[in-house]
Amino acid sequence: MAIRTEPFILNMGPQHPSTHGVLRLRVTLDGEVVTDVELVMGYLHRGIEKLGENRTYAQIIPLTDRLDYVASMTNNFAYVLAVEKLAGIEVPERAEYLRIIMAEMMRIANHLMAVGFFLNDLGAMMTPVLYMWREREKLLDLFEMVCGQRLTYNYMRIGGVSHDIPEEFLPALKRFVAEMPGFIDEYDRLLSQNEVLLARTKGVGILPKDTAINTAASGPVLRASDVKWDIRRADPYSIYDRFDFEIPVGTVGDCYDRYWVRMQEMRQSVRILEQAIAQLPEGEACAKVPQLLRPPVGEVYGHIEAPKGELGFHLVSDNSIAPYRFHIRAPTLINMTALKDMAIGWKVADLIIILGSIDVCLGEIDR
Repeated sequence: MAIRTEPFILNMGPQHPSTHGVLRLRVTLDGEVVTDVELVMGYLHRGIEKLGENRTYAQIIPLTDRLDYVASMTNNFAYVLAVEKLAGIEVPERAEYLRIIMAEMMRIANHLMAVGFFLNDLGAMMTPVLYMWREREKLLDLFEMVCGQRLTYNYMRIGGVSHDIPEEFLPALKRFVAEMPGFIDEYDRLLSQNEVLLARTKGVGILPKDTAINTAASGPVLRASDVKWDIRRADPYSIYDRFDFEIPVGTVGDCYDRYWVRMQEMRQSVRILEQAIAQLPEGEACAKVPQLLRPPVGEVYGHIEAPKGELGFHLVSDNSIAPYRFHIRAPTLINMTALKDMAIGWKVADLIIILGSIDVCLGEIDR
């Protein structure tokens, strides 16, 4: 016979080490069973959108690094694409390829941390995350080689990239691309059939297909729910239509599927990198763009498939040197709204895992 207890409200937070920022969950419990979850956000708010309305279009680029700082160059990419769309700027071929290379390196780096921290939440203390950190460090070495930074990269520019890659970059990237499939196989052997991982994730935190669509979820969270939607295919940007790659999807939409989709996406990113390296043309790395850009009056929404989902920038121009309005569509913020649907009926320990499976970065939630 089920024993009902008095409802108990538990504050989880306002801190959590795996959320990359400050988040508070106000959880209502019946014993250990979750009956309600209220997301309390805003502890990290920095006013980036309002700051952007008081800076020139070029000066905004470093602000975007501070959104999802686990994949900061991706934020640069989305923003400069939106500005180029607004101003009608053509990007040189070589710069397009360099951007794709950086974006897919960034996707792998992000997913390595997403899966590693998720397994840490699950109780696999440090071993998987340190394995994955090993490969992420190699990527950070490559990013540092390109632009001198290991976290907030600030490499993309309106019209291309800040400068061309050094001559030692491509040989190092080729070595990484050749080695990475073997490391992903190693993770698979270590994790994918692990009985603890299966017991704690299979059927846990299910996000049904209809609910995923209705909550406007995107990225691996959406694709894990058997929705084959990827902006690189659905609304191709840059030169993604030149590459051959698959869109992995789950079948159930549980925590395991969200883990599995990210693992497969790393394999697909390696495929894209192989093709981009082979096709990389010679030429200029950036178009000639005025220092004080004045796009024509109008508005635009530019979006990309960031590692965490749909990252979009809405810009309104009044023909001045700064945007009249600047708004960011952050994937983590939208994906987090589905947490309540995934968590009700599960226990406190499961809630930690469900939250970890979303891949949260508060930098873009509390922007």
